This record gives sequence, C-alpha cells and structure tokens, in this order.
Amino acid sequence: MTVGYLKQFVIPFSGLKAGNYTFTFEVDDRFFEHFEYSEITHGRIHVDVVLERQPRMMVFNFLIAGHVLIPCDRCGENFSLPVDGEEQLIVKYGQVHEEESEDILVITEDEHELDMSQYIYEYIHLLLPMRKVHGTDEDGNSLCNPDVISRITEQEHEPDDPRWEVLRKLKDNIDNQEN
Repeated sequence: MTVGYLKQFVIPFSGLKAGNYTFTFEVDDRFFEHFEYSEITHGRIHVDVVLERQPRMMVFNFLIAGHVLIPCDRCGENFSLPVDGEEQLIVKYGQVHEEESEDILVITEDEHELDMSQYIYEYIHLLLPMRKVHGTDEDGNSLCNPDVISRITEQEHEPDDPRWEVLRKLKDNIDNQEN
C-alpha cells in the first residue's frame, strides 16, 4: 500500500464498470524525490492515464507531456528537455501477482487498486533520448556552455601522446591480419 505523497498516483479500480476512465496526474520535483538514483530531479510533466476497463483485464494508456531539467551530456549544465510520448500497460487477472513482460502485469482477483507511480517514473525515463545535449540556435550554433566547449575543442587539438602510436600500430597489424 502506498502512503504519503505517492498515494495520489494510486488508481482504485475495484468499483469501476466496463468502460473508459481518465485519470490526470501532475508530476513535479517532489515526485522524483521519491525515487533513489533518479536521473531526473526537476521537471513538470502532465500525465493522463486512460483506463479501459474490461471484464477480465484492464488497459492503461499513458499520455505524457512536459519537460525535465537534466544535465547535458556534452557540457554538464542543466537544460530543459521536452518529454512527450505514449505508453501502454495491460493488466490481466491471474493466480499470482507478477510481471509477465515489460507491458503486461498479472494481478490477483483480490487486488483493488494499482499504484501508477513506478510506471509513470519508468515511462518518463524511457522517453529520454540516449544522448541528452543542448540544442542549437537558429544559426546552428550549440547552446552548450561556450567555455566548456572551448575546453573540449582545445583537448581535441592537442597532439597525441606518442606512446599511443605503438598501440595504434599494433591494432592496425591485428586488423590487417583478420582481413
């Protein structure tokens, strides 16, 4: 049973007849505080969960839109990243409570509510791109911290350490032998 702040993300479904029901959630900084090691600490996201209640199963469709504040993979400074997408969770009834797959959950007949917080948290993270970097302005210039970018550029233009040349030649010889 969920208590405290996350209790607002619990959907009680036991008294619902077959049909569609919409639940609305607002995710903010307090939400992310409840998840240890979260990549996201700040954000404002609107989540609509449309529940399609059927006699022997339920389908939850998540519509997620908002933004998160996240560190740039290139310069390390935080920037606002839009988050927008849809996810689906299918809940079936069975003998034991188990995750059948990523998007199929089996619950027992005596369960009467479902905590959506963990699913919302995971779905928001799944919507993040693999590489999170600042965008560019209208002229195509990076919006990253210019000081950090200049330091990166300086590092790229420094001459290679000659000790690495021996390893590079060894690697090239191995590659040539394999081909």
